[in-house]
Amino acid sequence: ELVKNYDVRTNDVDNLASTLSGGNQQKVIVARELSRDLRLAVASQPTRGVDVGSIEYIHSQIVKERDAGTAVLIVSTELDEVMALSDRVLVMYRGKIVAEVDPKKTSAMDIGLYMAGSKPQGVAS
Repeated sequence: ELVKNYDVRTNDVDNLASTLSGGNQQKVIVARELSRDLRLAVASQPTRGVDVGSIEYIHSQIVKERDAGTAVLIVSTELDEVMALSDRVLVMYRGKIVAEVDPKKTSAMDIGLYMAGSKPQGVAS
């Protein structure tokens, strides 16, 4: 069922994950982890290397977990992904948190400025 839901491309569900492409390995890991009974999920680059359709499905599953009460920590270089999935965003610059913002009230441009150290530290709009 997980192979079908996450569109894992394999000739046989009994194949080892190591025989799959990188994107399909990523789907297997996300499917395995999100199928557990979780209190906390840490998703680091959850959609790296997967196709657009799978990105949407993975995002919907992360949101489903969040809405079910699971604490979800997203670590991603994809700012759009962070903005879409997060209730709040902590921005780091030079190893320190410089802002905590609501992604629904803050532009990607402002977050980018915090990331670049161009906005005063500790001040969030």
